[in-house]
Amino acid sequence: MPFSRSTMTEHKQYGLRTIPDLLRRDVVGGFLLIAAAVVALLWANSAFGATYEAVRSFTFGPDSLHLNLSVQAWAADGLLAVFFFIVGNELKQEFTHGELRDPRRAMLPIIAAICGMAVPAIIYALVNINHPETLQGWGIPMATDIAFAVAILAVIGRHLPPALRTFLLTLAIVDDLGAIVVIAVFYTSGLSFLPLLGALALLAVFGYLQRGRGLAAALDRSVLPNWVVYLPLAFTIWALMHASGVHATIAGVAMGMLMRTVPLDGASESPSHRVEHLLRPWSAGIALPVFALMSAGVVFNGLGTVFTDTAAIGIILGLVLGKLIGILGGSWITTKVTRAELNPALSWIDLAGMSLLAGIGFTVSLLITELSFTDGAVLEHAKSGVLIASLIATVLASGVLLTRNAHYRRKHAGTAHTPTG
Repeated sequence: MPFSRSTMTEHKQYGLRTIPDLLRRDVVGGFLLIAAAVVALLWANSAFGATYEAVRSFTFGPDSLHLNLSVQAWAADGLLAVFFFIVGNELKQEFTHGELRDPRRAMLPIIAAICGMAVPAIIYALVNINHPETLQGWGIPMATDIAFAVAILAVIGRHLPPALRTFLLTLAIVDDLGAIVVIAVFYTSGLSFLPLLGALALLAVFGYLQRGRGLAAALDRSVLPNWVVYLPLAFTIWALMHASGVHATIAGVAMGMLMRTVPLDGASESPSHRVEHLLRPWSAGIALPVFALMSAGVVFNGLGTVFTDTAAIGIILGLVLGKLIGILGGSWITTKVTRAELNPALSWIDLAGMSLLAGIGFTVSLLITELSFTDGAVLEHAKSGVLIASLIATVLASGVLLTRNAHYRRKHAGTAHTPTG
């Protein structure tokens, strides 16, 4: 939406005070994320690539708490947890007040996510069935990178129905949870159950404080700012989840899903909306761009040999074709054999474009790649395969969704100009 004259006047009058409002727009955050990813790719593949690697591998943090992490790990596990908190919070609002209140519609993205994990893994396994040295990478194409997928959708789909974004958020969260389970069961030597139990116990405390009764109500009306209690509690939950071996961003999702979406008597807004309003600019302006800058710098070495490596081929086919077949096909079959239904505001071609977009795999896919291979050449080829698949998925999805975006823009324009009465 172009700036009006009054908006321009406000920019001149308030200056930097308008920046948080800009960062709350998905399209602005999307551009920042994509720009940071491009900078990372150029930096990592330039003459200064060694500097890039030195920056993101630099470690800091208290070793006694098992938090002496690299800059890349702090970005992917720490900063990204803020984004996942916002996503979990947004889904909680949808499940309680929005699109996903109807179980028939909530069921569809959940089943689509499961199919969208299974089909890519099967495709990868079929490609590598005669190559036992690479077969263990079957989990790599299962994961969708929610941050990049949502950013691309925001940039190219300003006129697409909001239901498509909700579908993508739900699918990607279920996808991430499934990928974390796969990592825990198949790619981790063991979980630390004591920290995990501690994290779950504190999540229960967090949930109680959101109920709005007793101590929770007193805290909500206290003269002390809520962050004095919630910030240390949230950090402790995150640290315990990280120490347990479970991907720490799950702590963000869990806390977001526990947020109260109904205001107390006399309050103007719920904690859910208040915290989202506060955190969204930090997520879009700092957390996501830094995450992209530190995670997207994949080095292309021997690109020509990538397409002869069965691991890379399996990843590319799994992320691009597997996600499309799994999500779109699984959704269509589900509507035929169950009471689940596609939102009437969407068409199947919209879902096809979103299914292609789900083929973007970065953080979790690269993490599973690191856990799957020890051979240096295979590891680099697999990483390149993740990036190539993500680029192909982005281009194909953009082609479909830009066409649909133009369709909805014309439709909205026609509706706006239709005379009434």
